[in-house]
Amino acid sequence: MLLKRLLILLAIIATALLIYSAFVENTFSKRLSPKEKVTYQLNDVELEVVYNRPSKRDRDIFGALVPFNKVWRTGANEATTFETNTDLMADGMFLPKGTYTIWTVPKETQWTVMFNSKQYDWGVDDELNPLWDPNYDILELETEVVTLDEVIEKFTILFEKNNDQLQLTMSWDKTKIAVPLDIMNK
Repeated sequence: MLLKRLLILLAIIATALLIYSAFVENTFSKRLSPKEKVTYQLNDVELEVVYNRPSKRDRDIFGALVPFNKVWRTGANEATTFETNTDLMADGMFLPKGTYTIWTVPKETQWTVMFNSKQYDWGVDDELNPLWDPNYDILELETEVVTLDEVIEKFTILFEKNNDQLQLTMSWDKTKIAVPLDIMNK
């Protein structure tokens, strides 16, 4: 009798959790800004970025949805993370091996890119203000904006090689930036 009641109770709890997950947390629905992981590997060097990819969906992006001259979480949802297992030079500035969050300040002709040592569970607070704390910035650099001929629908971060120069690129709408990365000799 006790086992039967326990099984019924467990079935009720499991059903309640399933209903909560499906209807309250939307666990089973497709995310509007899916999570993406990009990696770069060469010999024993490993670089990784984990971020969420919002879509343009006929919206004005930079200067509108993503305001100019304000800190952006650089993607959607959780804060974007960058991990390197080796020391790097990012645009000629030293970036020690480690895990960072990436924050940006988009502007019309250039962006500020910050590598921040603090790990954040989410990218913004309840009022949609970035959770970024500048006291944890390890590196801040400026990079020029390139205007693209074609629209990039989903925010995209990649590791690209351009004339043997490794770059961390970010593209969305008709905007692209590139952060030059040099691997330091071990």
